[in-house]
Order: sequence, then structure tokens, then C-alpha cells
Amino acid sequence: MNDQLRALTVQRKRAHSRLAASGAPVYAAFLDMERAAYADGALTKHHKELIAVGISVVLDCRSCMQWHIEQAAIAGAGPAEVLEAMEVGIEMGGGPATVSARFALEVMDEVFGARWPDGVKAGIASRRGSARADASDAAAMGTGQSAPGGEGAA
Repeated sequence: MNDQLRALTVQRKRAHSRLAASGAPVYAAFLDMERAAYADGALTKHHKELIAVGISVVLDCRSCMQWHIEQAAIAGAGPAEVLEAMEVGIEMGGGPATVSARFALEVMDEVFGARWPDGVKAGIASRRGSARADASDAAAMGTGQSAPGGEGAA
């Protein structure tokens, strides 16, 4: 683990231990809320952690990015899923979120290994080829696909 991420981990664990040991009722309630929020329900912990990754990028919270990328991986998320969650954060946060996403890439290198981009690139290329084929099939059948930025664009 690189020194910056190690320092974040140590700092986060130390602060958590101090707050938990203090008996602070608000922090205890926060931990209860956190457990409830990330428990499997209609959405799995896996998916909830991916949501948190995107939100962490928008908020530019490095400790949050590190924690939620690690937790997403533990919950079964792969690097392509984490990258897409980061991209949702970039879309929601605009230019400033790209700066946060650069840090998140460093965390991904630590969590998934430095070669994770190779598999993700291959998957993206595969989906692009599939999307082109789908568009060609739709055009040949006389059905159009909705243009990007339609309903759902914020």
C-alpha cells in the first residue's frame, strides 16, 4: 500500500477508535445508521458501496473514496464496476470531480492491482462493438434508439 493510503487508513482507524471509545452518542448513532444503510435490502451492499464511491468522488473525500472502493471490492465489485461508479460521480460533479477521480484511480491500483485497466479496457471495447452491432440491427429493423441526454439527463 502506498504511503498516502496507509496514512489515511491509520488516521481513519485512530479517529474511529477514539470516537467509539468516547461513548459519544451521536457517533454511536451514526455507526448504527451506517450498518443499516449498507445492509442488504432491495439493493445489495455491493451496489450500495458503488453508489458511495460515486458520491465520494463528488464530495472529494479521499478517505471516503478509499474506504468505499475497498468495501465495494470486499463486497464483490470488480474494477469495471468501480470505474463506472466513479464516472457517475464525474458526471454529477463535473470538472472538479475529475480531480477526485484521479485519486480514486490510485486507490483502485492498490485494491485491484496495477494491471486492472487492461481488463477494463478490453470490456469497454467489447461493449462498444456490441453497441455498434445493436445500433446497426435497430436501424435495419427501422427502430431508432433514443438519443443520449434525453430523459434522465440532469
